[in-house]
Amino acid sequence: MKTAILFSGGKDSCLALKYALENTDVRCLITLVSQNPESFMFHTPNILLAQRQAEAIGLPIIMHQTLGEKEKELDDLEKAILAAKKKHGIEGVVTGALASAYQASRVQRICDKLDLECFNPLWQKDQFELLEELIKNKFEVIIVGVFALGMDKLLGRKIDQKFIEDIKLLNEKYGVNPAGEGGEAESFVLNAPFFKKKIVIEESHVSGEGESKILMIDKIKLAVEGGK
Repeated sequence: MKTAILFSGGKDSCLALKYALENTDVRCLITLVSQNPESFMFHTPNILLAQRQAEAIGLPIIMHQTLGEKEKELDDLEKAILAAKKKHGIEGVVTGALASAYQASRVQRICDKLDLECFNPLWQKDQFELLEELIKNKFEVIIVGVFALGMDKLLGRKIDQKFIEDIKLLNEKYGVNPAGEGGEAESFVLNAPFFKKKIVIEESHVSGEGESKILMIDKIKLAVEGGK
């Protein structure tokens, strides 16, 4: 089946892409660029770098702008998916939805309308198992956004065994969702087994303060040693 991936550049969409590459004919990535940092549907930190991630992976990408207004942003998502269907002949859409029924149900509704299959390979996956799977498969992932009590020390950290130990403590102490499904954190993938080139951060800065901070990536380069 020819598929497109709803792609944010974070850990969940990249892990979903791994599954899709193993089981479908992935034709393109689809990224919504929201002007609303509080979007209910779309990841926003460093979202413009999805273009460079697509280049590193070696897949075409459809990037579509949205104002990010609740529910209205779904019209923009539908337009982007329709563009992928017309340009790349896709028959299905793959998402990185993990626990958000709000997101999963709305993507499903759009796919039904456009006569496309919808796949959510990570749906209801144990979130600590997901983090372990990223490490096992040698994904290089960093935390680029933190938005909850106790999370500030994790900004810029790579997801590794020490990270899992620390997030487990925060989960026990504050109820922090280990995979950030409650909006506690956002991630960015620098490398994965299917990357043809590795992303190297050359310049960055921290925006925000207190419990809400974003690591803004200002300059990157693509290194030849992608994949693992």
